[in-house]
Amino acid sequence: MRDKGFAGRDFEHLVTTGYGLHLVRPDRRDEAPHHGSIGWIPQWIESVNDTLKGQLDLERHGGRTTEGLCTQIAQRLLAMAVCIWHN
Repeated sequence: MRDKGFAGRDFEHLVTTGYGLHLVRPDRRDEAPHHGSIGWIPQWIESVNDTLKGQLDLERHGGRTTEGLCTQIAQRLLAMAVCIWHN
């Protein structure tokens, strides 16, 4: 989930010390630069999701179990990788 509201010191402290995570978010105008321009990250994620949903037709995957779903996804990703490699 992408939300520019996750910028408070209390929230960042909770994430880093409480959960041991590193929060990467766009820099605000009123603070020192931390991460620079990261606009490409959400664009890349949305592109991957669009590929999985649209081109690979994973919204209608046909898997009846978790294992079946994972198999369908793996097969389609492998087929796409083979086509990319072959071209």
